[in-house]
Amino acid sequence: MTYVIHGATGAQGAPVVAALAAAGKSVTALTRHADAVVDGARVVAAGYGSVAELTRAYRGAEGVFVHLPMAPEEDRQAYARNILAALREARPARVVFSTSGAPIDPGTGGAAAQLVRGLADSGVSHAVIQPTLYLENLLLPSVIGTVHERGALPYPIRADFPVSWASHLDIADAAVVLFDRPDVTGPVSLGQYPAITGPDLAAAFGTHLGKDVVFEPITPEQFRTAVAPLIGEGPAAGVAAVYNALSTLADHAIAPENSAQKLLGVTARTTGQWLTDIGL
Repeated sequence: MTYVIHGATGAQGAPVVAALAAAGKSVTALTRHADAVVDGARVVAAGYGSVAELTRAYRGAEGVFVHLPMAPEEDRQAYARNILAALREARPARVVFSTSGAPIDPGTGGAAAQLVRGLADSGVSHAVIQPTLYLENLLLPSVIGTVHERGALPYPIRADFPVSWASHLDIADAAVVLFDRPDVTGPVSLGQYPAITGPDLAAAFGTHLGKDVVFEPITPEQFRTAVAPLIGEGPAAGVAAVYNALSTLADHAIAPENSAQKLLGVTARTTGQWLTDIGL
């Protein structure tokens, strides 16, 4: 029996592979390229666009870790349909889906909500990791470069906007526990609690780096312009839309009653702990 990990060579899937391999689990890494090398895992080429490939990969699995790639929303919805079709056919023992911060409210719609709704109807044991914003976003060149160059941390949120930040390492910790906890089903919120503000975030960077760092709010449009060369114009526009929506809220904090801290005993890293763990 093996654990099948989507995006195993990427920022979110790779830590899950590493955590499972460190725990002595058999791991199958799903990638688009059969010649990829993933430490601690058997590599299988399977694309989100093929129900047949996904079904073969999922069949007999002890667990499947799923997250949707950054792509145009139409493609993401097609991928969600394919994943659900393959899961219904293959019937793996357990599925853990990370929303990657995408909304899952049925009224909002979108691929992540579609996948969560389908999992609930599938009859397959599952759980949904629901983070808010990723600390890894702060490693974008336009962000971390500015921290190093002039001691400012630019990000498209208000200075007084509390966020329950989480890291990809936290996702991996929660996923490993959730694979062994079939009693936990549905959404599990994950992130720092209490939530912290932009100046809190900058102060943590300053303490870690031994220099003064100030928080610098920027607009979603400025952020879109900065990330478009890295992720493409379409996905960048989607990212900007997310931050425009966040600007209308009072906070972006997790709900403690269904948090990983309460349900799993998994506490998200502080910003300082994360910076240490990634060796920045």
